[in-house]
Amino acid sequence: MTDMELCIRENSKSLEMSAGNNFEETAPFIEGNLMDPLSVKQEEIIKAKTLDTKENVKEPENSGLSHGTVQKIDPHTDILGNAHITNSVTCGLELPQTHTGHIRTKTFLHPESDRCLSMSASLGTQKRVCTGERKFVCSKCGKCFRAKGNLTEHEKKHTGEKPFACSECEKCFRTKRELTVHERIHTGEKPFACSECEKCFRRKDILTTHEKIHTGEKPFACSECEKCFRRKDILTTHEKMHTGEKPFACSECEKCFKRKHYLTIHEKMHTGVKPFACSECENCYRVKGKLTRHERIHTGEKPFACSECEKCFRTKVKLTDHERIHTGEKPFACSECEKCFRSKSNLIVHERIHRVEKQFACSECVKCFRTKVKLTVHERIHLSIHSH
Repeated sequence: MTDMELCIRENSKSLEMSAGNNFEETAPFIEGNLMDPLSVKQEEIIKAKTLDTKENVKEPENSGLSHGTVQKIDPHTDILGNAHITNSVTCGLELPQTHTGHIRTKTFLHPESDRCLSMSASLGTQKRVCTGERKFVCSKCGKCFRAKGNLTEHEKKHTGEKPFACSECEKCFRTKRELTVHERIHTGEKPFACSECEKCFRRKDILTTHEKIHTGEKPFACSECEKCFRRKDILTTHEKMHTGEKPFACSECEKCFKRKHYLTIHEKMHTGVKPFACSECENCYRVKGKLTRHERIHTGEKPFACSECEKCFRTKVKLTDHERIHTGEKPFACSECEKCFRSKSNLIVHERIHRVEKQFACSECVKCFRTKVKLTVHERIHLSIHSH
């Protein structure tokens, strides 16, 4: 057996085992003498030639195959563009025609990602990811996608198809992923935990947004007033303050809102639906947030603390109003006399002076008052008279 034959045999094995070049041999060399036992000297020759071959093997300058040559496949070669040579491999030496065999490639290494892919189609998809190529186009809106599966998922938006139904509430979703996230509402599962405060979330993107509270990161800035926000959707809502845009209109009273969420809450005023009930006093609310704030009355919880005097409050709004005592800020100005106030509620009470509005009437003497507090104080006069 010649040194060249021994080199081919050993190099074939080394190519099968090398990282990123995982070749599966489907048609072994047919020459029987390749299976003969090797002497110690022959093994040393093979090792030396194999090392030399691995260090110096280069991609051919042209893709043509000379007669009797088994072409090398560089794992970094574009498999789609060189389909005519994807089923052969060599150690860089020419062989007699009788020794020609094919070793079928099974796994590919993409040059830009270091990812191994098990089939040529997967390599094509991975190449599109690296190059930014988007091959699959939606026939409805022209949006492009890199993978057929992503296009199929997108097309359900146009067809309205929602094949994945929740077994608990029968709500339907376009994708299995959306259903899985929704089901966590019923199971209470919150697999994404904050490493700073251990608060847990149902979705990874909500955790990512929450973590910006700890880092102080607010990457979305308003171009009008330079106010910054943690989330893009909050910035979009804020920008409507400058444009005056209120695209969501109530079908009952035609009142308009900046966000769909605000419209949904408002519509419950017309329907009278208050699905959120307090377990302590059975008081009901249209939105979950108001129920949460109400429940703090029963629990005594005041999670919002002032950084100046450590006074605590049940709601963030109350804390903000209080902090203006320390800063002296009074952002709410009366349009009639330009008097300024720390809170919106104080401004509303003040504005009644100009409208001469006294909407709180005493049931005993029909005397009217601008505030409920003053009416209550007045009613005590009648109570004291009746008690005597």
